Parts: sequence; C-alpha cells; structure tokens
Amino acid sequence: MKRYLIAGLLVWAPLGITIWVLHFLVTTLDQTLGFLPETWHPDRLLGFHLPGLGVVLSFLILLATGVVAANILGARLILVWEALLGRIPVVKSIYSSVKQVSDTLLSDKGNAFRKALLVEFPREGSWTIGFLTGAPDRSVAPHLPGDHVSVYVPTTPNPTGGYFLMLPRSRVRELDMSVDEALKYIISMGVAAPRGSAPSATLPSPAGTDTAVASRN
Repeated sequence: MKRYLIAGLLVWAPLGITIWVLHFLVTTLDQTLGFLPETWHPDRLLGFHLPGLGVVLSFLILLATGVVAANILGARLILVWEALLGRIPVVKSIYSSVKQVSDTLLSDKGNAFRKALLVEFPREGSWTIGFLTGAPDRSVAPHLPGDHVSVYVPTTPNPTGGYFLMLPRSRVRELDMSVDEALKYIISMGVAAPRGSAPSATLPSPAGTDTAVASRN
C-alpha cells in the first residue's frame, strides 16, 4: 500500500502544484479588472464571474504599452515620465535601480543571466552554480587584481535570493548548460540534473571573445 500511495503522490503532486501556481497567477491578474469603471466590469456586463479575463486585460495593457513605447512620440512621453519620477527623492532611487535591473535582464542585447557558471562558493573546494552578469564596474575594476567577472549565485530552493560576487576569471568555469536547465538544477537542489551537460574549458570575455580559463592546481 505504501508503494501505491507514493506512486499516486508522484503523479498528483506536480499536477497539483502546477494548478495551484496557475490559479494564483490568474487570481492575481484578475485583480486588474478593478481598474475598469464599474459599468464596464465583466461581472456586471455578463451577469456572472468569468475567471481569466484579468489575464487577457493584462496582456492587452502590456501589448498596448509596448506599441506606444516603440513609437517616437511614446518614447518621448516615457522619457518625460521618467524625468518626473527622477525628481522624487525616494522614488528616484527605487525606480532607477529596478529599471536598470529589468532593462539588463529583459533586454535582448543584455548579457545578464546568459551563461551558467561553475564557481567555488562559499569556500575553496565547495562548488555551486552561478550566472554571469557581466564585468565589474569601471569604478571597482581598478581595485581588483587581474581580470574579474560579476557572478550572481542564487540560493536553493528559492533562486530570488542569493549573493553577488566578483571573481577572478580563472576561478569560474562556463557550463554547457542553458539558464533554464541551471535554474531547474538549483531549484530542485540537484535532483533534476540536466542530461548531457559538461563543464567547458573557456569563458567568453566581456568583449565577446573567448579566452582560455586557467585550471587550478
């Protein structure tokens, strides 16, 4: 009986968690309907509640915002909006930091979270997986001996928290593993190991050229 119960749990647990996550997302996005006038509310127009309309509304808002932002006039309006926010003391710091991070992560031209790395952390002889986020800032680089890279090491099983490290290029190794595979590996605490992945001997330089990584003796 124990074997059958475990087998049933292995079938329903992933499905149940997936349904719970989707329900949470749909319920959260449905709250965007509250921004509509009461006379335009779908519950009042249809006479019953139809879940998921908030997802459609959120998608349309994002799509319309993207269309406006892609135009010259829309880009100027966004610059004006950002300039206004930049004059508010507390909001300026928060908004500018979040915008810089989001532009780096979501931009197609950004190099953040494009490479999975194998790094020694938290001490020598212990290895974990991190993500290449770029190179140290020019105000920091002169104080570091040799060539360094910026690395984000997420925690397990919650990758939203972690550590920001600046490590010598010779101390990191690029992995033949996609970012999605690396995140799955980290969140699963090493249980869901990607198949066919192996460490690589080279790491691209910040300029985009590959350089040999010296192995540690």
